[in-house]
Amino acid sequence: MEAITMEKEISQEQAFERLQRLYGDLEDSRELLDAMINREFPGQIALVSSFGAESVVLLDLVAQVNPDTAVVFLNTEKLFGETLKYRDTLVERLGLTNLVTVNPDKQEVQAEDHNGLLWTRDTDGCCDLRKVRPLARAMNGFDAWITGRKRFQSSTRSSIPLIELDGSKIKVNPLAFWSQEQVDQRIRELGLPEHPLVSQGFPSIGCMPCTHRVEAGDDRRAGRWAGQDKTECGIHIGANI
Repeated sequence: MEAITMEKEISQEQAFERLQRLYGDLEDSRELLDAMINREFPGQIALVSSFGAESVVLLDLVAQVNPDTAVVFLNTEKLFGETLKYRDTLVERLGLTNLVTVNPDKQEVQAEDHNGLLWTRDTDGCCDLRKVRPLARAMNGFDAWITGRKRFQSSTRSSIPLIELDGSKIKVNPLAFWSQEQVDQRIRELGLPEHPLVSQGFPSIGCMPCTHRVEAGDDRRAGRWAGQDKTECGIHIGANI
């Protein structure tokens, strides 16, 4: 068993090195998505989307390339109602046909967060229960996944590449080099629907208990886990998806 596991790891490393050579500098996001979705990983790649403040840009690009692409949505059961409605709006507007909604395991929630207040005492534990583990289960049937992470968003994302090997999966970050101005301009130019909470002072949107309004001039992610050192939910940090 150990030999088989090592062989798979070597094979995946070789696959990553090949993709890095072919596409590692390809900053045309649509072209990169076309290559990953339609040529390299047909039926084996998923876009993981929060349907948050900036999500529409990547969702629109994926819909143009292949609207049947699996779109994995983590319903943590702590989300804003506006996010759920926005998800439905975008799925219909963009013609996305393969939405995969993932919920936390009911037995795990009952055992670890029976009163729904785990976030008040252990935000990392709450994210692990409601995001990291559900995503790991959802990704079992895929070889690669697409994220909307961008370098400008935080110090922990300042050097992310277009393609990376994360655990056993290839991770593609087609908007890694985009600026906030490019994102905003794309939304305006195409008339893409904006998350309803953005105009209410929420430029970055996650779960309701851990997302707060941001004052003008503050960092856009300042409202996420405000007052804590935490800047990531965990699905992009050692989650071994």
